[in-house]
Amino acid sequence: MSEKWARRRLSALIGSDVALSASLLKTVNAAFYRLAARASTVQQALAVLGLRASANLIAGLLLREVFPVGANPLLRNFWDSTSALAQCAAGLASRVEGITPDEAHTYILFRDCGIAVMIGQFSDYGDIVDLFRDTPGERVTAVELNRYRYHHARVGYSFTRNWMLPETLCLSILHHHDFGMLGDDMPDYGTVNHKLVAFGLLADQVLALRAGDGLCPDWAPQEQFVLETLQFCSEDIVALVGEEDLAEA
Repeated sequence: MSEKWARRRLSALIGSDVALSASLLKTVNAAFYRLAARASTVQQALAVLGLRASANLIAGLLLREVFPVGANPLLRNFWDSTSALAQCAAGLASRVEGITPDEAHTYILFRDCGIAVMIGQFSDYGDIVDLFRDTPGERVTAVELNRYRYHHARVGYSFTRNWMLPETLCLSILHHHDFGMLGDDMPDYGTVNHKLVAFGLLADQVLALRAGDGLCPDWAPQEQFVLETLQFCSEDIVALVGEEDLAEA
């Protein structure tokens, strides 16, 4: 099956859904993709992006359909930032041994989907969203447990298991704030992809530095875990911050 044929078939499928077509064109024509000229058709958009990037983008758009934004600005901001981070992660994956762009994009896209659920479920969840800006994730999940009796990582794990994603990916989502336990390499966490969890924090930090936002709340206490797990050094992080490239098509 040729890529041209696959792209034509994908274009026909997307073209049959007006809402998805509109979302695809709107996203591709956004400043993030830095196109020389705006795409005016689904086929043009797919040709520019290539199959891999198109598939990743469509996965994100479809996930947003599961949790519609409506008039909720909190949910809109969440999906905008998640989509940007997933694209950044797909680009960074080529610099990390053992992680593919598709795996990186999928993990980041689904990692915090529990937040989207809880935004829609609880009117006061905006307070929790604010906490993420300056509070380590493990402490945020403790607040969630105290207030709601479950936390966003647990919710994300339940949803991704129901969607039949690979169990290792689901467990990595469940434990993506359990850095201390992962660092100790406890047997109960053996099926968690430690490298993927570390990579997720790396992507958070790289995007934050590119945006001029400084250090993520989890970075200082978990920097050594990330560097050792990914076999990176501080100079590698600096280099990644300067490489504002897109994911390979």
